[in-house]
Amino acid sequence: MITISNISTLKFDAAGLIPAIVQDARTNRVLTLAYMNRESLELTLSEGRTVFWSRSRNTLWRKGETSGNVQRIVDIQPDCDGDSLLVLVERDGPACHTGADSCFDADGAAATQNNTIRIIDELHALLLDRRANPKEGSYTTYLFDKGLDKILKKIGEESTEVIIAAKSDDRAETVYELADLAYHALVLMVNAGISPDDVRAELASRHVVDTKIKQEKMASDTE
Repeated sequence: MITISNISTLKFDAAGLIPAIVQDARTNRVLTLAYMNRESLELTLSEGRTVFWSRSRNTLWRKGETSGNVQRIVDIQPDCDGDSLLVLVERDGPACHTGADSCFDADGAAATQNNTIRIIDELHALLLDRRANPKEGSYTTYLFDKGLDKILKKIGEESTEVIIAAKSDDRAETVYELADLAYHALVLMVNAGISPDDVRAELASRHVVDTKIKQEKMASDTE
């Protein structure tokens, strides 16, 4: 593995750069081709996450610094000539800025996004139908029959189960419980006459990533 002590054995090009092929350590899928200079490579090794050199912006950039899609280093190996790197990583999200898992599968980002939207919209439509046309033995019909208080109680229970699963650092269970919570949230939306488009429009209207909307509103209300 490349270490800070043997970086000098590498062959950087005339611009002081070396290509870095980033590969998923679990699946062996090639994620992206980026470039490093000596400083970014040293930072990568010291921080344990990928840090690259942007040729277009002429600056360092840490993968996931704004998106949260961090790539944690598993291994870094030079090729036989020492003029390129294979960087094995564990990743927290998509590798490509388009949202695709890999920069070599950009079309997959749109397909994945469209599929996710379709699943949510189809489930919402199914819930609307179940409310309009109750079905004996259906859990969804049972929730609508019991009304708002029961639906809210289930959302509270599912939220607690998400917290417990996440606190236990159980990824599979957390995904399972999040899916349960999403289903019950959609039931509430149907009961309240709220559509997925209403929620998407609200998300699009504000910077939810960097702004604590509720806290800021509360603070302004008390001023």
